Amino acid sequence: MPLSFFDFLGQLSENPALSGTVLLTLAVLLVNGWTDAPNAIAGAVVTGALPFRPAVVLAAVCNFLGVLCVTSVNTSVAETVYSIAFFGGGPRAALTALCAAMAAIVLWAWLAWMFGIPTSESHALVAGISGAAVALEGSFSCIRWDCWAKVGLGLILSSAAGFWAGRTVYCRLSSVKLSDHTLLLAQLPGAAAASFLHGAQDGQKFIGVFLLGTALAQGRTDEGTFLIPLWLMALCAVFMALGTLMGGKKIIDTVGRDMVTLGPREGLAADLGNIACLLGATLFGLPVSTTHTRTSALLGVGSAGNSRPDWHVADKIALAWLLTFPGCMTIGYWTAKVFLAI
Repeated sequence: MPLSFFDFLGQLSENPALSGTVLLTLAVLLVNGWTDAPNAIAGAVVTGALPFRPAVVLAAVCNFLGVLCVTSVNTSVAETVYSIAFFGGGPRAALTALCAAMAAIVLWAWLAWMFGIPTSESHALVAGISGAAVALEGSFSCIRWDCWAKVGLGLILSSAAGFWAGRTVYCRLSSVKLSDHTLLLAQLPGAAAASFLHGAQDGQKFIGVFLLGTALAQGRTDEGTFLIPLWLMALCAVFMALGTLMGGKKIIDTVGRDMVTLGPREGLAADLGNIACLLGATLFGLPVSTTHTRTSALLGVGSAGNSRPDWHVADKIALAWLLTFPGCMTIGYWTAKVFLAI
């Protein structure tokens, strides 16, 4: 039977470490909506299909619906995050380490936003949790490498497939005679679908963290039956939507103006390529990065069009992606060491 909302509140009142973990997870959800979700509407905003503020509202609503609708029928992404590492040492120590992992992710996401780089909170989440678990257990044996293999496969596919899909869709669209007005109108459902699938992917990852925290608070380390209550889906959806409403124009400028030059045709092609990859990954339960998929689709479109991408900007983004795993794992490790010492 799923955990009721009132039982959850009771656990929070009795367990300060769980309360801290929940608050930090909600903070990461806000940051995710703020820094990650803008990728889904970058094309529509840059090409003028939608003004920035209405686009943000559209993304917020669709993120909310994506979390609720897809999690109701498919929880495989949440299960992967839930099982990424083993936390022993008793409820208090385990929750303290998990709380440290969330603090590390907030720090990493804030640094990424400061520099306007679209890094992946999804990969920061996996790395931060793993680093904190290693600090708690004292060895890498606590990491579930089969779950990490799914993350690694998702990383490769989100980058390679996103690039290929963006390039392929643009080449196909180039042979179709459509007016700019028609292309701009087509970007509206494209941005909505991309935002919906962002919520479907990233919302589940944080739901997995919530369920892991409540399990550790009860002294459980088993995987058991994976039941997600409706109130938890709604909570994650609301906070992600609120984060999206905060904006993210800096990220949009980086990927949609500095890295590539987008017209209506390029913007629609990037939307369609991104949607195809995210939909396939979600159906197969692969925890891919929506940031990587979207950015790769934009690069694929740019490489096929008349205006070539700024590969210097792309290289800086790729370097940030590569640093996410070791960087966030290291921050998670040392943050957990400090939290556990206190």
